[in-house]
Amino acid sequence: MNRRMLATIVLGAAVASATAAPLPTLELDASRTTVSGLSSGAYMAHQLHVAYSDHVAGAALIAGGPYHCAAGALQTALASCMMPADDKRPDVAALAAHAKDAAKAGRIAALAGLAGDRVLVLHGRADKTVAESLSADTAALYRALAAAAKKPLDLHEDLAGAYTHTFPTLDAGAACDVSTAPYVGKCGYDAAGAIFAGLYGKPRHAVAATAAGELRTFDQDAYRVDGVDAHLAATGYVYVPKACAAGARCALHVAFHGCQQNAETAGEAFVRDAGYNRWADAYDTVVLYPQTHATMAPLNPKGCWDWWGYGGESYDTRDGAQLRQVAAMAAALGAPLR
Repeated sequence: MNRRMLATIVLGAAVASATAAPLPTLELDASRTTVSGLSSGAYMAHQLHVAYSDHVAGAALIAGGPYHCAAGALQTALASCMMPADDKRPDVAALAAHAKDAAKAGRIAALAGLAGDRVLVLHGRADKTVAESLSADTAALYRALAAAAKKPLDLHEDLAGAYTHTFPTLDAGAACDVSTAPYVGKCGYDAAGAIFAGLYGKPRHAVAATAAGELRTFDQDAYRVDGVDAHLAATGYVYVPKACAAGARCALHVAFHGCQQNAETAGEAFVRDAGYNRWADAYDTVVLYPQTHATMAPLNPKGCWDWWGYGGESYDTRDGAQLRQVAAMAAALGAPLR
């Protein structure tokens, strides 16, 4: 990359940050906040759910492993949390014990916060990037935490989807049998629709073929907590259905992209084509699309969410920089998480 190209990119990022509007304050029902994500986004959605289960009502996870799988170490993440050999699989009992201790110490929400939450765990049987066993371990961890709290949750698993490591859609994106950028695949399966149905039940309105609301950009840097750099992009996205913009009482859903699926790398493919927005109209739900950016220091060249600790040892707790910044975004919209 020559100096002129680099200057153009840097200047463009600065202009985007300077011109992006703040998040709108909306009439949200904070008891109906949910999360979802693919791959590193699934890990992040899982972390946010566990850390703030007293304020997050459910999670849908595609191709992600169990909470604290990496234990703060990249080597562990690569060995045990992507395609582990049988002798390297995460110890679900140990992870459950860690979560219990973290809850007792107040680093995450009390496990009772999971009571009644809806959880959807999805995995494609052709996925060669993240092992199916890890999604099974995620479901097992949820069951262990619910048992520890003596509070049942509503858990559903589908680990035999006809897709690879991608976000499956009806007809948008790349071919379904390959895992390639932007990791949105034409699979004849509407994962976004399944996520909304699994987390919210029946829609309030008929779903349309296209989204009718507004996809907006906003200044993510404005929501840094205590000025801490959480290694997020300057600009994020939020989708606001017309009813929510007009003052209807709406839910909030936070959708986390996967590695190399952030806007910096993949453009607006995930935020426009994954299918969330038209379902958001049907469910009167605002969709927050926070965005990462790639860095070399700390080492995160693919723009992944922090599920192994590149942002510090508290990465998967309420003290984690990325979790805190996303929580600040949710609060600004009208759905505080603590």
